[in-house]
Amino acid sequence: MKIGYGQYQSPIGTIRVIADESGIKRIEIFDDQWEEYLKNNPEIVENQELCGEAIRQLDEYFNGKRKQFDLPLSIEGTDFRKKVWKALLTIPYGEVRSYAEVAELIGNPKAVRAVGQANKANQIPIIIPCHRVIGKSGDLVGYAGNRTSFKEKLLEAEGFLQN
Repeated sequence: MKIGYGQYQSPIGTIRVIADESGIKRIEIFDDQWEEYLKNNPEIVENQELCGEAIRQLDEYFNGKRKQFDLPLSIEGTDFRKKVWKALLTIPYGEVRSYAEVAELIGNPKAVRAVGQANKANQIPIIIPCHRVIGKSGDLVGYAGNRTSFKEKLLEAEGFLQN
């Protein structure tokens, strides 16, 4: 199966889009994670044909012209994680939900921590908007470990937070 990547210079830094013939597989927004991915996948090559539409839609998103992505996704994960990610896709642009609210959405109100782990494992951030999930108290918690500044920038771009 053909797999490739494309790069987009966004307001939050270089975003790498990785896609196969089925759809978007990954979005890498952190240089260290991109380097690790390259090390583990040395055969990957740049391929605008596979990634061009995703890059165009990301550009529209960062320029305030797109509120929802319309892209095929090639998602890998457990059934539970896929259920969480599907729920994240229903959170409207510029709005947030708590981890507890997402657990309720998927019909498993006690799975708050597991929802957090699914968010952390999301390989298609921005498009699957895990940045729209916040702590019950309203705090911006748990974005790619301790990188909540990226969550803050994305929520500012969507008008949820005022800078």
